Amino acid sequence: MTQYTLELPEVDLVYDVHGPLPTADGRPPLLMIGQPMDASGFDAQVKLFGDRTVVTYDPRGLGRSKRKDGVVTNEPQVQAEDIHALIEALGAGPVDMLASSGGAVTALALVTAHPHDVSTLVAHEPPIDCVLPDAEAVQRARE
Repeated sequence: MTQYTLELPEVDLVYDVHGPLPTADGRPPLLMIGQPMDASGFDAQVKLFGDRTVVTYDPRGLGRSKRKDGVVTNEPQVQAEDIHALIEALGAGPVDMLASSGGAVTALALVTAHPHDVSTLVAHEPPIDCVLPDAEAVQRARE
């Protein structure tokens, strides 16, 4: 694993590359994102993909990534622009992506804004039940 820092105007994003770039087999790297967790939350999963290059990162304000903007909220569109910048820095787009929880919301914002950044997206359990037709029933069940 090699650690890198992508310096952006509002944040220094820290990411890890597990394997070679460009990839040895020509397949796109697999980018794993989650929120509110950092790259370490994917340690067990990375080990399952020994046959391909995997990239993990610490989202803005989490783990090793340091905010420079003084903001404490995490908007999916802002996080999506961070991921877009990361994919460009990797020089390896489009990527395959596994995104979980809040990371799945970010990934959905990314493919909306930059559809050519991602070839395959697995959006695991995005917390967006408010868009479901039975959103009120879901909310009542949660309460």
